[in-house]
Amino acid sequence: MAIYMNVYEFLVVGDSDLLIHKVQGEWYVKNPKIIPYAQYVQKLCRRFHKIEFRHTPRIQNELADDLTTISLMIKHPDTDYIDPLDIELKEHPVHCSHVEGEPDGLPWYFDIKKFLESGTYLEDATSNQMK
Repeated sequence: MAIYMNVYEFLVVGDSDLLIHKVQGEWYVKNPKIIPYAQYVQKLCRRFHKIEFRHTPRIQNELADDLTTISLMIKHPDTDYIDPLDIELKEHPVHCSHVEGEPDGLPWYFDIKKFLESGTYLEDATSNQMK
């Protein structure tokens, strides 16, 4: 798409340390499956006046990690086109939106904190709760 749009300067951000260092010529790749991919990327690089590769560890790229997880959960039809995903960014982490108040008015971690402080379980604690 960048070539089609006549982009001349390009920043590539990726989470594959191996591929980024291979394309930059810093690492040698032995895996025969990766070599053609890296060669093709190197060929594409010649189409740009300036291209920079930046490695972003997966742990710092939560969106890519989430999209990977989603892609594993969705069955794609056998077509060349897949409907785009609408991604809505929330102001707060989504788990904050789903925490319900406890009926006794105490925080959810109250029993755990009490156990850590005293080493004893509540009288009516089930074996599952003790785990």
